[in-house]
Amino acid sequence: MIRRITRVMIVLLILTGVANGVETVAAISPVHEAARYLIQICDATGQFEYRVNTDPSVRVTPKYNILRHAGTVYSLCMYEDRYPTALTRAAVARAVGFMQRNAIGGVGSHTNMLAVWSRPEINLGDDPLQAKLGGTGLGLVALTSAHRVGAIEADLGQLRKLAEFIRYMQEKNGRFVSKYIPSEGGRTDFWASLYYPGEAALGLIMLYEIDPNPAWLDAAMRALLYLSTSRHGDKDLPPDHWTLLAMHRLLRLPRSFERKRQYEVLEAHAAELCHSIIAVRAMNTRTVGFTGDGRTCASATRLEGLIAALPLLSDPRLRARTQHAVDQGIEFLLGTQLRSGFCAGGWPRAARKLPKGHSGYTSSFNRRATEVRIDYVQHAMSALLMYEAVKPGH
Repeated sequence: MIRRITRVMIVLLILTGVANGVETVAAISPVHEAARYLIQICDATGQFEYRVNTDPSVRVTPKYNILRHAGTVYSLCMYEDRYPTALTRAAVARAVGFMQRNAIGGVGSHTNMLAVWSRPEINLGDDPLQAKLGGTGLGLVALTSAHRVGAIEADLGQLRKLAEFIRYMQEKNGRFVSKYIPSEGGRTDFWASLYYPGEAALGLIMLYEIDPNPAWLDAAMRALLYLSTSRHGDKDLPPDHWTLLAMHRLLRLPRSFERKRQYEVLEAHAAELCHSIIAVRAMNTRTVGFTGDGRTCASATRLEGLIAALPLLSDPRLRARTQHAVDQGIEFLLGTQLRSGFCAGGWPRAARKLPKGHSGYTSSFNRRATEVRIDYVQHAMSALLMYEAVKPGH
């Protein structure tokens, strides 16, 4: 026990840039380094350098993803909320401006709706023009976050129209349709995303916090209840961190007695998700991450979900196991951040290339192991910020 506590204390000292009782230059803190990296790769138009590879022999195919763009804005706002600077606010404002100019647009004849569109000319892919549920959800998350930290002044009319698109994509039982593709007739249900429902619910909840329309909260609640009840009894639950983030945000709002049973359902599902994530994690998490193959983003997202769920867990044993897994996962992230070179502050896709005998080995895995992408950095920085926020004394 003494050894584990000492490790956790060391991790917290590293995170805050404090060692041996002496405060060091803020820039050496992993959180500050990560934020600096993201700010530096946000160009004058507000577009991020989406991905690079630290191995110069690897050819990087030009791509972009507006969902990950919005998620990166969210993490920079988390950083700005904790460590406010004009430099961060300026980067957030640029990135929001890019999204508003290049992604937010109308939805056919639905004059009461707006969506965040994935456009081929921006994404540089072969997919047709489409509005993804998760894109509009994260668009709401990004815009409300930027408003909250003072980087932009929110246009409530715009936010409400984005929320109306999300509600349009929801069925009566709370389930969401994942995509709207004009060339295929509009709402298309041939594919379901794991993460889009949680992203959409989180966006609605964050809008409700600044625009308390019961319709936003009701849609978010129905979405989370659908996920909770439809998964109940499943032995192999997905590591759905966005749903845990949304549940955390919803359950910290003032509660009504009439929804008591619904709150209990959500808390029970949060516990089930945590148990599932912990049950299948690699035992040597601190060196190989949660998935055992060294992928950094997979560990970071699980950490976000687990940290968000901690205050929702009533079982002290599960809470202790969750905290232990979080402590080990944070050690893994701290040990895999790039601390030098042109990607200093970022995270590679994987801690290391895998030997041919490893169960996860492929030539593609090893080629991409040295890749740095904005969502790898975004999720890792978010996890570290969340860990900082819940540590004793803060």
